[in-house]
Amino acid sequence: MSFLDHIRRCNNADLAQFEPWFVGEHRAGFVHRDFAASTLQASSLFKRSGGAWHLDPRLDTPQKRTAEVHAFLLGLRAAGHFNGLWREESYTVAPQEGAPVLMEMERSAVPWFGVRAGGPHMTGYVRRADGLHIWVPRRSYEKPTFPGQLDNTVAGGQPAGLGLHENLVKECGEEASIPPELARQAKAVSVVGYWNQSGQQLKPDVMTCFDLELPGDFTPRANDGEVHSFELWPVQRVFETVRDTLEFKYNCNLVLIDFFVRHGMLSADDPAFIPIVAGLRMMYAPGNVSG
Repeated sequence: MSFLDHIRRCNNADLAQFEPWFVGEHRAGFVHRDFAASTLQASSLFKRSGGAWHLDPRLDTPQKRTAEVHAFLLGLRAAGHFNGLWREESYTVAPQEGAPVLMEMERSAVPWFGVRAGGPHMTGYVRRADGLHIWVPRRSYEKPTFPGQLDNTVAGGQPAGLGLHENLVKECGEEASIPPELARQAKAVSVVGYWNQSGQQLKPDVMTCFDLELPGDFTPRANDGEVHSFELWPVQRVFETVRDTLEFKYNCNLVLIDFFVRHGMLSADDPAFIPIVAGLRMMYAPGNVSG
């Protein structure tokens, strides 16, 4: 295992298996050819033209699109899609960060439609006489996704209607019992992007990395059942665990590798240094298709 292996694992998408779908002139995401054939083709909401799928143009406002697509997705859920992972949580659909929102979509459906998602991922660290230490949580063994794996100190998806920092403060309280006045001190320091494929699902995601220096006498506590436990690890132990194992949730490795780069733990003379740094920010689709 190596840092580059983690980057490759996150960037395993084969876009030859997918076709874009559009809302008007804006590309909203990608759908797998098999998923499109089994679901979109029978729906009046989507039409295929020019090698792409297009949402019905009569849906000319974000509100109309959100309502009609949600009803369509409820039908898919009733037919057994989404593997029981329906969240009742909406994500925004936009062609790129900062662009006008085209609509909102149920979180569990987002990867089926190849919509770019993301959220805040925070590394909580402590300075001690013997160096940096990182608070490492183990995910609850009851979670439906990646149970029992190691995670970033605090992380979460980005729901519609919340700012990134606002969402991080909320997640800090829910996942780690970090009070708001402390959580607000977290600093946005970087972004990590990747294109990950799992079967017919595509995640062209961008995670916003935050750092928070925590007081030496503060101990995070699991609050909402998302986390099994927290342990304070020397940063070198985190470094070696990421480098040598698959113990961390797959995309959390990238956030930690970014932390290692920013804190000078990788040598610029390492032949893998530039590929690692470049590989952390795959913001555009393979083949130079705009992300």
